[in-house]
Amino acid sequence: MTPSLHPLIDNGIKKGDPNFAGGKLYCHCPSNKIEVTLGSNVQFNHACGCSKCWKPKGALFSVVGVVPVDKVSVTANKQKLHVIDPNATIQRNACKECGVHLFGRIHVDHAFKGLDFVHTELSDKSGWQEPQFAGFVSSIIEQGFDPAQMDSVRQKFKKEGLETYDVLNPALMDAIATFTAQKNKASSKL
Repeated sequence: MTPSLHPLIDNGIKKGDPNFAGGKLYCHCPSNKIEVTLGSNVQFNHACGCSKCWKPKGALFSVVGVVPVDKVSVTANKQKLHVIDPNATIQRNACKECGVHLFGRIHVDHAFKGLDFVHTELSDKSGWQEPQFAGFVSSIIEQGFDPAQMDSVRQKFKKEGLETYDVLNPALMDAIATFTAQKNKASSKL
């Protein structure tokens, strides 16, 4: 039996609305929920197997997309947020009480600085961009998943129409490489 990848994938991927204008995300606390308002839809929504992203209980993967920083605002109970690891490139802001990650922000010089990482499953609205691919798939092995079962994981993603990568998809890897090349070119002129 194939384990749960993520509820948004296991239950069949629901197509998003390309005109969706955003909505609110909520932590899992029963009351006094943290509320984060997103002023646009996400881009590059994907399943992520890294060990840092927040995953729902029992899921091997998170589903995470990005949204411009200026489209993200904490609109309720901001005092409950804390940064999981202030030394990480992506500083994940999570609820102190329930542990749910509401958004991840990059403060250092990075190809993705200016984009926040968010989990649209924390919204009570539908229309968010559906997962586009699966990244860091082999990383689940480092977290204890049986390597002999990896073919079944990749097959399940393919059945849902998602390409699997052991890093990010080519477009995002190209963006990182372009950023690095431009940075190296600029530093070589000094």
